[in-house]
Amino acid sequence: MIRTPLRPLARVLRAREKGENPDIIEAENRRQRNEANHDAMRDRAEGRLLVLGAMFFCAFVVIGARMGTLANTVPEEPRATAVGNPIIGQRSDIVDRNGRILATNLETHSLYAHPQDMIDPESAARQLASIFPELEEEDLIKRFTGTRKFVWVRKQLSPEQMQQVHDIGSPGLLFGPREMRLYPNGPVAAHILGGASYGREGVSSAEVIGVAGVERHFDAYLRDPANEGAPLQLSLDLTVQAASEQVLAGGMSIMNAKGAASVLMDVHTGEIISMVSLPDFDPNNRPRVLTDGDQSDSPLFNRAVQGVYELGSVFKIFTVAQGMELGLINQNTMIDTKGPLQWGRFRIRDFHNYGPSLSATDVIVKSSNIGTARVALMIGAERQRGFLRSLGFLEATPVEMVEAPTGAPLLPRNWSEISTMTISYGHGLSSSPLHLAAGYASLLNGGTQVTPTLIKQDGPQNGPRVVSESVSTRARNMLRQVVVRGTASFGEVEGYAVGGKTGTADKPKPRGGYYDDKVISTFASVFPADDPQYVLIVTLDEPSENSGDKPRRTAGWTAVPVAAEMIRRVAPLLGLRPDVEVLEPVGVTLTSNG
Repeated sequence: MIRTPLRPLARVLRAREKGENPDIIEAENRRQRNEANHDAMRDRAEGRLLVLGAMFFCAFVVIGARMGTLANTVPEEPRATAVGNPIIGQRSDIVDRNGRILATNLETHSLYAHPQDMIDPESAARQLASIFPELEEEDLIKRFTGTRKFVWVRKQLSPEQMQQVHDIGSPGLLFGPREMRLYPNGPVAAHILGGASYGREGVSSAEVIGVAGVERHFDAYLRDPANEGAPLQLSLDLTVQAASEQVLAGGMSIMNAKGAASVLMDVHTGEIISMVSLPDFDPNNRPRVLTDGDQSDSPLFNRAVQGVYELGSVFKIFTVAQGMELGLINQNTMIDTKGPLQWGRFRIRDFHNYGPSLSATDVIVKSSNIGTARVALMIGAERQRGFLRSLGFLEATPVEMVEAPTGAPLLPRNWSEISTMTISYGHGLSSSPLHLAAGYASLLNGGTQVTPTLIKQDGPQNGPRVVSESVSTRARNMLRQVVVRGTASFGEVEGYAVGGKTGTADKPKPRGGYYDDKVISTFASVFPADDPQYVLIVTLDEPSENSGDKPRRTAGWTAVPVAAEMIRRVAPLLGLRPDVEVLEPVGVTLTSNG
C-alpha cells in the first residue's frame, strides 16, 4: 500500500509536535485549493463566453448587412455553376456603322437521344425522318438500336420543329438549350461576315466560333467576356451594301458575266463602306468548301479580296502620276505614241492608232499602251517598284479578314524593262480589286497613303505622302476627262462629277497564254472628282454585252454602266447632294409693285 503524504507537510509536522490532528490541516488546504481552481475555471469560462458573444455579434452584423444589400438589388434567377472549364456560349453582336445588326445570337435547342430510354426506336426514327428530310430513316434506326447510349440527332431546332419532336412522345428524345449565330440579312455582306459554327459542344450549351471573314478574324474579341457584350462595329453601311449587291447582281446578269466584285471606300479614312463578291451565299446555311476544281468557282471565294487579276489600263494613272511627281512630265507633255513599240521579240500596240504623239492627259483619256510604256521607261524599274510598294501593290492587304493573306499579288520573278512597260498598263502584275481601291484612294485623296479597313474610324488616316497635292489634283482632272470625253463616257452621273479609268485585260489560261474571248473588265472611279470622297471599283469576270451585232467585252461597255448605276443609287444614301445647275426662268418677266 502506497501512502500519500499529508499536505502541507511543514504545518502537518508542527501540528504533530503540538499534538494536534493533521487531517484537519490537510482538509483545510484541500478546500482552499478547490476554491482557487473553481475561481480560475470561472474566469476562463467567463472569458470564453465574452469571446463567443463578440463573434455572434459580428456574425449578426455581417448577415444583417448582407440581407440589406440583397434587399436593394434586382432579383435574378439563380444559376447553377459547373465544376471545370465551362463552355462559353456567349458571342458579341456585329453591327454596321449605324448600329444596325449584321450578326447576332438566337436562343434555340439541340436534339439528342438516349436510345436505352426509347420505347419504340423504329417509330421514333420514322417520325424524325419525316420532320427532318435530310435525316435518313435507316441510319437513325441503326444508331438508335446499336450499343451507343448517347446520339446527336440535330444541332439546331426551330420552335416549330421542337414542338413536332415533342409530339412524338418518346422519353428517349431530349432537348438541350444552346445559342446559334443568326445573320438576319441573309446573304447581304456574306463574304465579309464569313460565318460561324460550333466548337466544343455539350447537351446544355455549345461554343460558337467563327469560321471565315471578320467572324474568324475577330473570334477572340467576340468571345471575350471582358467586353461585356459590347458589339463589334464595322465600317459597312448596311443600306449601301444591300443597294450595291442589288445593282451588281443586275449588272452581272445583263452583262452575262461569270462573276463580279465591287469595293466602295472612303478615300480619307480607308473605311470600306461596301464590298461585294458575286456569286455569294447565305451564312445561315454556309455551303461546303469545294474539294476539287477551281476554288474561284465556289460562292465562298471572295473575288474582291482573294481574287488577284491583271486589271489592265486602270494602272495607267499610277504611271503618269509618278512621272509627274518625279518632274519627268506634266499634264501637257507630248508623249511619243508611234507604234508598235518594239522590245526584243515583244511588240506593244494600242487598241487604235492614236497618231504620232499624245499629251500626257490624252494618254490617259484615250488609254494608250505605247504612251504609258514610254513614260514607264523614263521612270525605270526600281522607282516604279518603289512607288507601287508605297501604294500597297506588292503585298497582301491588311484588311481585317482571315482571307486577306491569300490575296497576295502575283509579281514578276524578274522585274525587267519589259515588265516595267507591261506593268505600267496593268499587265504582268496581278492584284485584287481591294488593292486597286486602296491605290486609287491614296493617289486621289490629296496624295496620302490609306490602308483599307473594315472597322469604323474616328477620322482621316493621314498616312505617309505618296504624291504631292498638285499631282493628286492633276490626276483627278485626268480621270474626269476620261468620263467626259474618253473611254468611260457611260460613267457620267448627273449631279455627281465622276472621274475614273477603264481597264480590260485578257484572261489568262490555267496552263499559260490568254483567252481570245474572255476578259476581266474593270472601272476604277472616284466621286465627286473635284472634291473626292469615295472610290468605287467594279470588276466583271468574263462579261459580254450582246445587244449589238458583235459581243462587246471592253470595260467601257460592261463595267462602266454598272458602276454608273451604282453611284446613282448609293451617292444619295451616302449623304452626297447632287450638284445641280440652277437655270434662269424662261419666259418669265419679273416686276415690282414699287
